[in-house]
Order: sequence, then structure tokens, then C-alpha cells
Amino acid sequence: MSSSFDQHRYQVRFDWGVAGLSRLAPADLVVVVDVLGAGTAASDALEAGSPLAHAALDQRFPDAAAVVRAAVDAGAGVLLGSLRTARAVAEAVAAVQRARGERTSVSLIAVGQATPAGGIRFAVEDELGAGAIIDALAAFGIDHTSPEAAAACAAFQGLRPAVRHLLTAAGSGQQLIADGARDDALAAAMVDAASVAPRLIDGTFSAAAISGE
Repeated sequence: MSSSFDQHRYQVRFDWGVAGLSRLAPADLVVVVDVLGAGTAASDALEAGSPLAHAALDQRFPDAAAVVRAAVDAGAGVLLGSLRTARAVAEAVAAVQRARGERTSVSLIAVGQATPAGGIRFAVEDELGAGAIIDALAAFGIDHTSPEAAAACAAFQGLRPAVRHLLTAAGSGQQLIADGARDDALAAAMVDAASVAPRLIDGTFSAAAISGE
């Protein structure tokens, strides 16, 4: 049964965390967006020739791992997304749609950060990462976006020149800087710097096939 909040009318949807995924109508694909965590780490590993096992997420990136598990349990195909992989992820989604030969729904789930009270801390980097992917999807004609997805996309489009600053100035980036990892935050801010899209295949994030367009 549909609800007012499940975005079922739209091909491209957006929400936050496990609770957000459960709110949305079932989708063919779920893109889990964790810009300063699993999304960037997985693409870095793949570009270095080392696929990332799903089980490895639990200790390093538990919030992302929880969303991935929920998406798998829902029967969706799963990709990890970031600013670095925005176009690569969009290409992979387009390739899936073409292979299926039919309209393919996709939910973008920003991970944020779980709070002790059971909520989610808003993470600007994950909204920007989701917006970048939504923007890239439109270039492949996958542009029937929910209002929530359109707002994330507009945030990225409007703030793109400031992405580098925003990632280092926001809370998550400041935490990385305090931990001596400023270069990691700067690298994560590089839009479309990676050419691979991590897709979960048989329990491991491997490089997804892309459209070739």
C-alpha cells in the first residue's frame, strides 16, 4: 500500500538512512551515498584493484553497512555512491536500465550519521553527493525525479563551485581534519574523479558495467 511519503510516482527518489529507505516504495536499484566513508573508500579500493567485501563495511562504516543490508533485504540491486563516482554511478544505472529493457527505479539514500537517540545527523556531504548523482542521471535521460530528489540535485548544482570548501568546513570534514586526514576530505570533494561504480555482486563491491555512452 502506497503512502504520501514513498515517492512511488517517481523514477528517481531520495531519502536518508535505513528509515528513509523503508519509507520509500521498493526500487530496482538503491544507491547508498556515503561521501566521506564507504562510497569513496570502495571506489578507491576498486581503482587500486581490490574489490571491497560487504562484510568489511561493518567495522569501518557501520551506518553505510546498515543501509546496504536493508537494501539487500528489500531485494534491490545496490551501488555505493560519492561525489567522486557521480557520473560512473549514473552510467551504471543507465546500463542496468538498458539491459533490463524497461524503466528502472532508483532510490538515492544519503547515509548521514546515526545518533545515540536513534536519529540521523544531517551530513551536507551526503546530500551533495546524492545531488551530484541525480544531476548525472539526468544526462542519461533518467530525470523523472521526486521533489526530494530535485531539491538535492539543485543543492549540488547551486553549490558545486563551493564543494571543496563545504566538505572541509562542515562537521564531518572538520572531524577528519582534527584526525589528521584533511587530504582525504579534499580528495572526496573531487567530483567525477573516479571512473568506477561500486556495485554489490555476490557479497562483494565490484566495478559495475557502465553504459559506454
